[in-house]
Amino acid sequence: MSQGIRLKGGIDDKSFNNRLDYDPEIVELYLTEQDMGNTELIRQRIRELRRRGIGAYMHHPSKYRGAYLDILSEEPGMYRFYRESTAELLEICRQEGAKCVIHAHYVGMVGAPADRASSIRLREAIGAIPGYDSGLLLWEDSTEGLFCYSNPHLIDEVIVPLKLPLNVDVSHTFIGFRGDNDKLCEVLERTAPYARYYHLVDSMGERHDSLPLGSGRIDWARVKPFVEGKDYIFEINLSGDHTDCSPMVESGVFFAEIGS
Repeated sequence: MSQGIRLKGGIDDKSFNNRLDYDPEIVELYLTEQDMGNTELIRQRIRELRRRGIGAYMHHPSKYRGAYLDILSEEPGMYRFYRESTAELLEICRQEGAKCVIHAHYVGMVGAPADRASSIRLREAIGAIPGYDSGLLLWEDSTEGLFCYSNPHLIDEVIVPLKLPLNVDVSHTFIGFRGDNDKLCEVLERTAPYARYYHLVDSMGERHDSLPLGSGRIDWARVKPFVEGKDYIFEINLSGDHTDCSPMVESGVFFAEIGS
């Protein structure tokens, strides 16, 4: 098994087999709305990863009928899909020995300012999801909105009361604070008791650019001590059909060399 090689990919044959070629430690399966119609294939992929001794994670679908998911959406179809797909993936986690990354939302929510009242509303919605605190669902931050660490109420009003298991996306946090490494490290310190998993991605801190490590402005020497000993992947934006994951592999080499 290749030390430090931790990858993300789809469940299609081309992507999945490419990731296996690198003999990784961890693979995160990025799922789509369409993939939820073939949960047996999702299970098969997880079983193959576990058979090879590879840590298996999933990423909850990001969209429903072309629109980004939002746990607070009142649109009936999205409301139902968010909860039904979460329940189905949680059951797969329990039965197949995997974990699943999930977003409360992806972009800023219209009519939901980052105030205390809205944050409490978000907390109540998350707390109503069966298994939200099981440790099998890992809640990921966004670059803006209520579930972004630039929301001053997120940690104290949502994460701490719920004891919420987290996936911290380092680049999302960095972007949320417009490229401030000091504030990024403050969040990494405060969330350490709840963080179970990390997405390691570089950024210039201005937009969702998903750069290879070393290509942006994140101070990885300061980040690494918070991440060591926990699970993570390199979630780098890929070109073309997203099959070639060499930028993720190269980021793993970069990360391994920090401090060596």
